[in-house]
Amino acid sequence: MPTNRCVSAAAAAAAFILFFFSAGATTDYDSYSDFVEEDFTPQLDYKDPNWCRSPHLPNGEVSCRSARGGAHRGLLGTRCEMTCDRGYRLLGRRSIQCLANRLWSGSAYCRRIRCHVLPLIPQGRYSCTQGFFVDSRCEFTCRPGYRIEGEHSRTCLHRGSWSGVQPECSDTDPPKIRCPPSRLKVAEPGKLTARVSWESPAATDTADKHLNVVLVDQQPGSEFKEGLHVIRYKVYDQARNRAACKFIVRVEVRRCPALPPPLHGYLICSSDGNNYGAECEYLCDGGYERKGASSRVCQFNRSWSGGPTECVSMEFKFSVQTVGALLDQFYEKRRLLIMSAPNISDPDYQLQNIMIQKSDCGLDLRHVTVVELLGSPPRETGRIKENLLQSDVIEGLRQAFRISRFYFSMVLLDKLGIDQERFIVPVSSEELFSYIDNFLLQEEERERLELHRDFCD
Repeated sequence: MPTNRCVSAAAAAAAFILFFFSAGATTDYDSYSDFVEEDFTPQLDYKDPNWCRSPHLPNGEVSCRSARGGAHRGLLGTRCEMTCDRGYRLLGRRSIQCLANRLWSGSAYCRRIRCHVLPLIPQGRYSCTQGFFVDSRCEFTCRPGYRIEGEHSRTCLHRGSWSGVQPECSDTDPPKIRCPPSRLKVAEPGKLTARVSWESPAATDTADKHLNVVLVDQQPGSEFKEGLHVIRYKVYDQARNRAACKFIVRVEVRRCPALPPPLHGYLICSSDGNNYGAECEYLCDGGYERKGASSRVCQFNRSWSGGPTECVSMEFKFSVQTVGALLDQFYEKRRLLIMSAPNISDPDYQLQNIMIQKSDCGLDLRHVTVVELLGSPPRETGRIKENLLQSDVIEGLRQAFRISRFYFSMVLLDKLGIDQERFIVPVSSEELFSYIDNFLLQEEERERLELHRDFCD
């Protein structure tokens, strides 16, 4: 009976050890037992080659040395070295020995090595070949519009750490922008500019929804001068990636052929002179009047309205019977200088007449006609140079402008027939011309006078 009890005890011990090793394949132990003491003393049989149950290490290797060779793994006194496969860490004894109590001196367990969970990277993801275990390779990818900065993959090393450092996804893809098409605009009538408008371009980006679109040049809806204008837009995303586009605005000023001035006359034109909508007015030099249209306009088809105008010698009818009929011929054409004296021998008249004759050219340049009224009825005369006036016309002039017969006087009328100045003593041509230039001439007439001032010298 004692022998059977020993066999039962040995079987129980062997069953315990077998349970321990098989459980070690799925259970992680952080502590272990060196050996289990029995309350009996086994019978030593050194000839039994299977004194201890052959050791087994899941996911590892057991290398044993015994007196009979490595094949006898359970012989009393056998020492076995425990090593784990790659990717596993040994927990427990690295070396165990078969003891007299038919048990091994310790136990061991191979636990699979696991790296820590990799964090997700903003705007990216990763996928691993074997999860987070040894030799698993995790490949990193970024969302469209982003690019990996750093290593593209990391590997779980046998020490339980990851190779390299965590990469980043950076926005390196520039945004996209498309400008509106180029456009041609004709300048408005009478202007050298055109108002041009367009829709702002739309910009897109694979990464950002909010983009900064910047206009480099003129704003839409503003006035553009004649010629080509390059309009540029730039767009920036939050990573300061940039894209640009451009288009052309062309402003065309339609022009007519240059309009030549008439002989004995000149032109005063608005705007640029020959652009679409410009109006040119014909003006004649002193002693000449227009024959034809007073002005012409440059039209959209690049041609001038109407026909050419001439400046012809001014002709007046001096045999008219009323002062109104006479003045109507001078209205808006000439200024009148009415000189009156009691008689031809009046010294003031004689002095003024000499100065008038010497300044005849200057008066003509200023569009001034001299009317002389001399004497009293029935010998009263009135004349414009050699042309005599009717008595009713003479009387009408005296009454209309209150000109006396009893003393020397001189009345200056503008082109509207309005009394502008009276002189009761003779005046020099310089004084007379200074007054006319400063108070009666229009701006264009003064410019014209400057061009021809030397003509009378």
